[in-house]
Amino acid sequence: MSMFEVLRRFGTFALLVFTGAVLVFLLLHLVRIPLVLIAKVLEITMRRLDGFVARHASKPPAGPVNQFFHHPTVTREEAINVHA
Repeated sequence: MSMFEVLRRFGTFALLVFTGAVLVFLLLHLVRIPLVLIAKVLEITMRRLDGFVARHASKPPAGPVNQFFHHPTVTREEAINVHA
C-alpha cells in the first residue's frame, strides 16, 4: 500500500498521525543513543574500579595491622630507642 492509497483510504489526519508516530519513534531512538553510551562508560568505569578495590583489598598487609601495640619481634635497635 503506497502513501497515496493510505491518504485516499484513511484521510490526511491518519497519515499525519502515522508520520508523527514514526518521527517520535526516531526521536526517542536518537535520544537513547547518548544515554546508552553514558551507561556503557559507567559500566566500564565501575568494573575497573571494582577490580582495583578487590585487588588492593585482597593483598596481605605490609606491616602490623594493630598500630597501638608493637610487633612481637622487636629488634634490639627498636628496643633501645623506646622513650615511654
